[in-house]
Amino acid sequence: MSIGIISAIKEEIEHVLEDLKESSRETIGSRDYFAGSLYDKEVVLNVSGWGKVASASAATAMIMRFGVDSVIFCGAGGAADPSLNIGDIIIGKNFVQHDIDAQPIFAKYQVSPLGISCFKMGPEFKKEPTFFAADPDLQKAAFKAAKNFVSKNLHDDIPTELLKQFNIKKPMILQGLIATGDQFIRNAEKIDELRRELPDLKCVEMEGAAVAQVCMYHSLPFACIRIISDKAEHSAKIDFEAFITHIASYYSRGIIRNLMTNGS
Repeated sequence: MSIGIISAIKEEIEHVLEDLKESSRETIGSRDYFAGSLYDKEVVLNVSGWGKVASASAATAMIMRFGVDSVIFCGAGGAADPSLNIGDIIIGKNFVQHDIDAQPIFAKYQVSPLGISCFKMGPEFKKEPTFFAADPDLQKAAFKAAKNFVSKNLHDDIPTELLKQFNIKKPMILQGLIATGDQFIRNAEKIDELRRELPDLKCVEMEGAAVAQVCMYHSLPFACIRIISDKAEHSAKIDFEAFITHIASYYSRGIIRNLMTNGS
């Protein structure tokens, strides 16, 4: 059994790559895939690049070439819920593509279903947003892993001065809706629009729903772990860059280590 682990950029997963043992590297489509042993589990790791196309193609290669049995995406995300702060954690429950809009043929946020012609949908066809679901068991295990990391490892794994720099004390861990799109959202107006139309929204990012869609097509379990790096508003760029450089990889390693050793 092999687990696929994807992050968009190397900084988000650098410490995880350091812990990979007995690894081999294979290059497919200009991307490197690292197969090896991670905390006594067989894994394939990949840095996909930003966006839906990059992450979906990486997930497809993991499934078709390496035959992984499940896929986990781990990385940073922007807060959509105003109660969230930098360092909080979102475990995705459902995923929606916030930048897909083929109205009036389909509903806003609706992905065209496989095997259905948009010109011959029939009266029974429902025009409604498409939500891709995480695997319930893997989602539950990821949530437990995040809780264990925060309660047992956070202050041991991450230098105190870094936690103070980002005002991280005891991060919240929530499960909920994640919205994905090929946009780095940096203004309050866009977040307000998404919250109005997607009331359960917790987090915005650029990969999760695309990987969830690929995993659904292949009937593979999927989970997504997002670490809040910014408030997804005007000041997002500064917060994001500093957080990714100094904090994100500690979180990824801690949560994935707990997931592999206690719940996968």
